[in-house]
Amino acid sequence: MPTHSEIKLLPYTAQQMYDLVADVARYPEFLPWTAAARIKSDEDRGDHRVMDADLVISFKVFRERFTSRVVLWPEAKKIETEYLDGPFKKMVSTWGFEDVEGGCNVHFFVDFEFKNRILQGIIGVVFNEAMQRVVRAFEERAATLYGS
Repeated sequence: MPTHSEIKLLPYTAQQMYDLVADVARYPEFLPWTAAARIKSDEDRGDHRVMDADLVISFKVFRERFTSRVVLWPEAKKIETEYLDGPFKKMVSTWGFEDVEGGCNVHFFVDFEFKNRILQGIIGVVFNEAMQRVVRAFEERAATLYGS
């Protein structure tokens, strides 16, 4: 199962980056391979929010919808995503944001496995490059929204 983990120092506040990543409905505007997003439910549970969201991923001839549960922890500035339904056997990701001198550290981790072994093999070859591109897309979106 491919995993990817990285920490990036960005010149924005932890709150700004948390807000950007938490805004799942806007992913199709800037996130590679994301053709559509729909928030199916959004529940405030006091110290955290739980959203179920559908994303449509489109890459060459591959087009799949999957559902994830996104748990938003505003005080801790953490976002946890858990796969519910779609083409994956497993998918989890976490984001964490911490203010530091000069901006904030963005912690990103993803671990996933497709049900389809052929697709898993294809993705495995370009996985790290694809994940770096995803992180760059969030970085570029932050520059657009908050200035660089």
